[in-house]
Amino acid sequence: MSETVFPASSQHDEWMLEALAEARLALRSGDVPVGAAIVVTESGERLATGRNERELHTDPTGHAEIVALRAAARARGNWQLQGTTLIVTLEPCVMCAGAILAARVDTVVFGAWDEKAGAVGSVYDVLRDRRLNHRVEVFAGVRAAECGQLLTEFFREP
Repeated sequence: MSETVFPASSQHDEWMLEALAEARLALRSGDVPVGAAIVVTESGERLATGRNERELHTDPTGHAEIVALRAAARARGNWQLQGTTLIVTLEPCVMCAGAILAARVDTVVFGAWDEKAGAVGSVYDVLRDRRLNHRVEVFAGVRAAECGQLLTEFFREP
């Protein structure tokens, strides 16, 4: 795991509560409880939220981050999401990290590390790869225990 370069703020902690609420809603459809929120960094205004919807829509791209990015682009009327922060309960995977880069998101805040598929420091570090044309500021481990516990409980149940 990469070290967190910047300390998280109390604002990140508050935003993570919104992402956790979305993660809990994902449980209703039998989806892995991962939630996301996108906020406009300067104003703190919530632009969009998302939660895993792979089971709900039989969609392999239905990750919380992708759902939130699509909603934010629609809300903004533009696919370019500069000036935004994406908050997500689980470290983004390679697919989601690529979408975050493509959308030009400035900052990602995540909760639990994903030691098997994480692409923001665990397995890969796509968002801060100097070979790519856009890099993202990352704050890791925000409410990590709470985010991780939700996932552990989901996978423990029969």
